[in-house]
Order: sequence, then structure tokens, then C-alpha cells
Amino acid sequence: MSLEEYKGVFIFAQQVDNELSSIALELLGKAKNLAEDLDEKKVTAVLLGSDVKGLVDKLAEYGADRVIVVDDPALKDYRTEPYTHALASVINEYKPEILLVGATAIGRDLGPRVSSRVHTGLTADCTQLEIGDFPLEPSPARETKHKQLLMTRPAFGGNTIATIACPDFRPQMATVRPGVMQKIDPIKGAKAEVVEYNPGFEENDCYTEIVKIVKEASSVADIQAAKILVSGGRGVGSAENFKLLDDLAEALNGTVSCSRAVVDSGWKPKDLQVGQTGKTVRPQLYFAIGISGAIQHVAGMEESDIIIAINKDENAPIFDVADYGVVGDLNKILPALTKKIKEALAAKG
Repeated sequence: MSLEEYKGVFIFAQQVDNELSSIALELLGKAKNLAEDLDEKKVTAVLLGSDVKGLVDKLAEYGADRVIVVDDPALKDYRTEPYTHALASVINEYKPEILLVGATAIGRDLGPRVSSRVHTGLTADCTQLEIGDFPLEPSPARETKHKQLLMTRPAFGGNTIATIACPDFRPQMATVRPGVMQKIDPIKGAKAEVVEYNPGFEENDCYTEIVKIVKEASSVADIQAAKILVSGGRGVGSAENFKLLDDLAEALNGTVSCSRAVVDSGWKPKDLQVGQTGKTVRPQLYFAIGISGAIQHVAGMEESDIIIAINKDENAPIFDVADYGVVGDLNKILPALTKKIKEALAAKG
């Protein structure tokens, strides 16, 4: 493999039902930063689907300089084999140095299969990406390689952080958690170069047939879309005690979330978990109630605009990242706070 042949930062622009997933726009924002560090002029989005050309302009507005479109009826709905064939073919044809894929249900299925097909590595579920030297600590016994993609992800069940590189193969591939990277402010009227490419599709034994698609609305709130989160940890004490957080969230028109300890205790579902092994959130206001502030949790919420911590332990690490902190018994503080908020809202009419 000649590494010099591989140039540029590419992202897989996931779409479902001809609507771009938010992760595609987040990846474009990060790709722009990586491209600048590599002195690359273009960021390329790879758009797969059927009748999806209408999505090109939105990709351009969020940072795509070029969009490679593979438009074919075989790609109307996500199926592993045709999507793998299409993306692997784009890689072999256009040779990107870096390819980013969202760590969604689709991306977690597609990414590993594509990396295997093009004979490169994949770092899954990344929470941080940057360009730097590898190895991280120079050693006389090993050549230092510059301008490598350093991919950081939780390891060993979220108990430690690993930084991984792929210095000897290309492209450098990573799946990235939704909500971790930031979109750029859209550039209205921006246009991208459009490249239409189709490798052709021939059904084989790996093709599946979609018999029926059943869509069901989730009964669990999307905490990544919430502007206000009221998050509880083990210190809340019990599942029943989350009623105090429910009342506060209702008064603020916010959403309840939780730490891993709460999920492990069976008090709340996994979809509400914030942290390295949960979801990364960026609300305008984040209440950390009865949460100690372990690094695994902080990594999932430290980018919140305002963080308010309530904990009876004045030495809890959560106060190190909080903008405001209250030391005391949440059983007394939350009802009083909820009451004051309701009174203030009622006074405003």
C-alpha cells in the first residue's frame, strides 16, 4: 500500500428516508478542523441512497466542498451488502486519507465491514479526534510518524481512555459518537462540487430482502436534543426518588437523564444515560444531581453551556466542572427549587 496516494478527509453522510442524520453534519464540522491541520483544501461527503441528490446543498452549507453521490435503487433502504460495496468502492476509487462514520446503528454495522473489505483498521466509538505524532511518547526503537489521526475512545467498559492510531494502512477510519462533535454554523447558499459515481450492483448471496419496515415512535426522550437536562446519579437514592427530578424537569420544560450507576441499578433505561458508555450531550442547562463527577460521566456532559451541581459531598469532583454548586440534601433542595421556579413562571404569566 502506497500511503502517499491517499489524500483528503471524507465523511459518510448518513441519510434515512432521504433525510440527513444529524451525525453527518457533526462529522463535517470535525472534518473541516482535521483538514485544516493536514493542510487539505477539501472535505468530501459520501452520500449513498436512492434519489438523494436533493441533499447535496445541505451538505454544502455545513462544510462539504465535494459530495460523491452514489444513487441507485439498491440503496433505497439500508442493507449491509450494497452499502458496504458502494462505500468500499468509493474508497478504492478516490483513496481518502481519513474516513469518518457516525457510530449509529447503521454506522456500527457498516464501518467494520467496509474497513475489512479495504484492508485497513477501524477505531470504534470515538469521542475525540486530532492530528498529531505517533507514537505519543517518542522512542528510539520506533519511528515517529507525523500528522497521524489520533483516535480517542473509552476502553475496558469505560474505565479508561485509549488513544489509537493506524499509521501503516489507509484510510484511517473511525466511527464517532453522535453529539460529540459540533456542527459549523450553516453557510447559506454554499455549493459543493458534485461527483456522481456508481460501481454497479449485482445481487449475491449476501444480499438481504427487506420484507417489511415497521416504524415505531420511541417512548424514551431524546436526551441529545434536549436544551435542559436534569440528570441524576446514585446519590438520588432510589428509582422512586427520581420523582423529585421529574417534577423539576417538568417545571423547566426539560428532560430527565442519568448516570451509569442509575442504569446499572435498573432505575432508568440505557437510552437516558450520559457519559462515555452512554450518550454525549450539550444542553444549554445541565443539572447534575447526586452525581459524584467521575471522569466517565463528565466526558459526556462537560460541554454543556451551564452546569449546576447539587451534592451533599462538598468534595465531590462534579464541583470542579460545575458553574454553580449547591452542597446539601437534594430531598430538601429540589422541592424548594421546583416550587420557586413554578412561582416565578406563574408571576410572569
